[in-house]
Amino acid sequence: MENRPLEYDYTVAKMFMVSTIVLGIVGMTIGVFIAFELAFPSLNTVFGEGLAEYTNFSRLRPLHTDAVAFGFTVSGIFATWFYVGQRVLKVSMAESKFLMFIGKLQFWLYIIGVAAVVVSLFMGYTTSKEYAEFEWPIDIAIVVVWVLWGISIFGLIGIRREKSLYISVWYYIATFLGVAMLYLFNNMEVPTYFASGGIGDIMHSVSMYAGTNDATVQWWYGHNAVAFVFTVPIIAMIYYFLPKESGQAVYSYKLSLLSFWGLMFVYLWAGGHHLLYSTVPDWMQTMGSVFSVILILPSWGSAINMLLTMKGEWQQVAASPLIKFMVLASTFYMFSTLEGPIQAIKSVNAIAHFTDWIVGHVHDGTLGWVGFMIISALFHMAPRVFKREIYSKSLMAAQFWIQTLGIVLYFTSMWIAGITQGMMWRAHDEYGNLAYSFIDTVNVLHPYYTLRGIGGILFLSGLFLWAFNIFKTMSARPVEESELQNASPMGA
Repeated sequence: MENRPLEYDYTVAKMFMVSTIVLGIVGMTIGVFIAFELAFPSLNTVFGEGLAEYTNFSRLRPLHTDAVAFGFTVSGIFATWFYVGQRVLKVSMAESKFLMFIGKLQFWLYIIGVAAVVVSLFMGYTTSKEYAEFEWPIDIAIVVVWVLWGISIFGLIGIRREKSLYISVWYYIATFLGVAMLYLFNNMEVPTYFASGGIGDIMHSVSMYAGTNDATVQWWYGHNAVAFVFTVPIIAMIYYFLPKESGQAVYSYKLSLLSFWGLMFVYLWAGGHHLLYSTVPDWMQTMGSVFSVILILPSWGSAINMLLTMKGEWQQVAASPLIKFMVLASTFYMFSTLEGPIQAIKSVNAIAHFTDWIVGHVHDGTLGWVGFMIISALFHMAPRVFKREIYSKSLMAAQFWIQTLGIVLYFTSMWIAGITQGMMWRAHDEYGNLAYSFIDTVNVLHPYYTLRGIGGILFLSGLFLWAFNIFKTMSARPVEESELQNASPMGA
């Protein structure tokens, strides 16, 4: 009995897989709607004047960003941890009733928190801080959920059979510690109802920081939310799933560690580039720009390490749509981590800031890097979690090309729109007067906004194909353990 193969318990992983898919579709459906709303403002009243308050851009935009960042992405992080953690530590969740309870409690509190976020943002409760819009009761709930995840991480590590910690575990630990630190410091707030002796709304709060200090802390948090939600845990995923799917060892384990410590040190200092030409001290702005450029090194170190993992096995990219997703995700990571530092250079930022070029940069990273990696991670997990082959390889390939086209349409339209905006805003005549009014730029950008919406529809369509493929996988042909060693078994 002692020599029986270890059977992993994927109960919690399955729960978070479902929330990843659902919240991805919800968040990106809202994103597509508000993209077209910018191109066709009359959409604001498509559901009637009475609901216009709830369907305007400013009300829906935080719902979109938070549903994608803290719904789709964080659910994907949790789902992959409860899968990867067990396998690389050689321990099953079923071996600890306590950890199983903590995992399920984390999921249900997370779902309650998601519901509270949706309701409160629809009602207009917001701190007005980007990526930190939640009011204080929800912040407390988020801290509890995060602490429960930490208990799961260190609990599994504590009872592991595998002595060494694989690099992916390092990145998951960094995600937990980084977000914990950032979230606590940025969301320090005073509930005004209690501080004022019962005056005002009980949900309302005021930041403990003010003015320039508030902006500095906010963008230290905001940029590093990108680091520890959109970068570090996604690297954890690809360092596990790409070698497992391809049957290739990570090209250089030393490079993975070097890149890890480079990201940990450099990323934390780059947030100042969001505040160029502001009241933040000039030395802090310069430091943000310099560290942003330095950030290319550890970022490309990770991306190149991923691509070189496929060295000598590039035929797999042609044969497997799942490998295509991961390799293109790494490529988008390289593009995005070069584009960001370029935008952080002061002379470039003078044109780029407040334009749609920034929006394009965010989305080629989140859709191409984060989105593709989470999609491919769940595709790899599905046969092993459900003991079934992936329902349709051809459907997966169709999804890949549809979504790739969508991303390309999205970021190219935003690049053109952004640079056009920046140049028109700066243009002046021989008398020094501005050559264009703001509405002139809006009119010029209309076709690009429409293209952006079409790109969004294509990516969203791919998500529905993904959801359908995963759903059908649950009842597809059963597979034996021997079929699950490397490449995922796929139907026609």
